Amino acid sequence: MTRTDEEIYGPGTGGLLDRDGLPDWLAPVDRAARTVAPEQLSRFLPPASGAGRQSAVLVLFGEGEAGPELLLMERAGSLRSHAGQPSFPGGALDPEDGDPADGGLLRAALREAEEETGLDPAGVQLFGVLPRLYIPVSGFVVTPVLGWWREPSPVGAVDPAETARVFTVPVADLTDPANRATAVHPAGHAGPAFLVASALVWGFTAGVIDRLLHFAGWEQPWDTSRKVPLDLRS
Repeated sequence: MTRTDEEIYGPGTGGLLDRDGLPDWLAPVDRAARTVAPEQLSRFLPPASGAGRQSAVLVLFGEGEAGPELLLMERAGSLRSHAGQPSFPGGALDPEDGDPADGGLLRAALREAEEETGLDPAGVQLFGVLPRLYIPVSGFVVTPVLGWWREPSPVGAVDPAETARVFTVPVADLTDPANRATAVHPAGHAGPAFLVASALVWGFTAGVIDRLLHFAGWEQPWDTSRKVPLDLRS
């Protein structure tokens, strides 16, 4: 069922979303954001009790030399949670972000992206919000916020203690079957992975990318039997 504009632009977004002027190639992503159900994205959904730390990530699409691309970063290896993993920019809601029921999570996604990558939020057009998801290992309730990098700005690792590097990945590389695999954790669970930009993208980030590619109609058939074992410390 398609979500109404009121559901998208109303409570929770603070009037910060704008779908006008998006490039045509983003239309399938916009449509997916408006129609996908939480259980279609992940089996890990926020606890009914309301437990979990509210957070947001910025899923930022831009257009580079190789066409449409996504902005990713690699977390510093010294961090307590998700150390060394490629991820979307993002983090926990801070008091300065305001009420999560009135755009606070969207502001958090932009603030964290600026702090981690140095991007200029003024050049980012937020156009969609995916359903909230849950990361059991860290207890975060995560809202993926979709953005169009309308006016790209220089980016890089602002604080090496938090970010090892910042990079973009062409969507064409993410959809290339040769770059896809199933990551297998030492604990036994498995999930989609991408071998791109000299990185292994897995976990929450890979799961969101995998579902976006699928529901946007960009996914190509790939060999799900191709396994990539994860390090014991992951």
